[in-house]
This record gives sequence, C-alpha cells and structure tokens, in this order.
Amino acid sequence: MKIEAVIADIRTFLTQTFSAIDTWFDKEEAIRAYKPVNGGWTTNEILEHIGLTNHFLLILIDKGTSKALQNIHKLNLAAELENYTFHRDKLEEVGKHLSFTWIRPEHMEPTGIKPLQEVRSLLKAQVEQCLNNLDKMKNGEGVLYKTTMTVNGLGKIDVYEYIYFLAQHGQRHVTQMEKNETEFRKCTT
Repeated sequence: MKIEAVIADIRTFLTQTFSAIDTWFDKEEAIRAYKPVNGGWTTNEILEHIGLTNHFLLILIDKGTSKALQNIHKLNLAAELENYTFHRDKLEEVGKHLSFTWIRPEHMEPTGIKPLQEVRSLLKAQVEQCLNNLDKMKNGEGVLYKTTMTVNGLGKIDVYEYIYFLAQHGQRHVTQMEKNETEFRKCTT
C-alpha cells in the first residue's frame, strides 16, 4: 500500500473514531454517569481517560514527528518507503475492548475533577494536533522515526503507527461506552 493511502486511512479512522467519541458528550447524564456492575468506569470517566491517554501519547507523537522530519536529512526516505509495512493487524488489537490485559499507569486514571465540556474541547484539540502532525509528514516522513510501544508487545512503531494507535485506543473505549449503555438500558427497563 502506498504511503499516501496509509496516511489517508489513518486520517479517516482518526476523525471517524473521535466523531463517534464526541457523540457521547451529548448522551443523557444518567447514561454517562452509569457505573457498570463489574465496577468499571462510567462513560464520563472513560472520556476523561481518553483525553489523559492522548495527552501522553501526543508527547511522543510530537517528539516523533519532529525527529522524523529531522531524519529526512540523514536517511533515504525513498528506500524506507520502498520496504515499508504498516502494521495494521497488530494495531487493530488495541481497538478491541478487553482483547488483552494491560495495567495502565496511574496518571492515566480519571479523577472526575475536569469539567466535561473541558474534556470535550481537549479531545477536539488533540485530534487537530494529530491531523497537524499528519500534514507535516505528508510525504512519508513518519516512517523515519520509531519509538517503543510496550502495550500488547507492539515493540518499535513509527509515528504513523503511533497516531493510529491513539485512534485505536479511542475505538477501544467507544466499544466500552457502548457496553455501558447497553447494560444501563437493561438495568433500567
């Protein structure tokens, strides 16, 4: 697959995923505040967690974008793109709720302190930040820098894969919020 198609796919998946996430802010408060019987997070907590996780992923994505753009002068982009493989299959596992176990760091746990409207604005800004990084690396430069991702044993992934990981993480939690809503509706009927 050509790098332009990979970038377009990432852009589309990112915007679709976060458009779906945004709809959860408009759900009735009773659904968003529902605590699942398994003791999991409420939808409000999940939304906050997505923003917290994005914050830390974007630190790495921004740094990776900068380094990838610097590497254009040190590495042969054409040669890198010729042998490039986007590891979609490995990354798609991240988007499936409960597909693997991972203990998230404490700093990614929601506190419930941040106002919901602030969380919503933050998520929109974070998506824009990702899209801006994709624009900066529109010629394939994102393949020129890799960072280790410990989640699900992914290992070294490039900047495009990091952005896709962020979107898949969001998708994972869309599924979790859908499960919460389904359970809420069963319990209240």
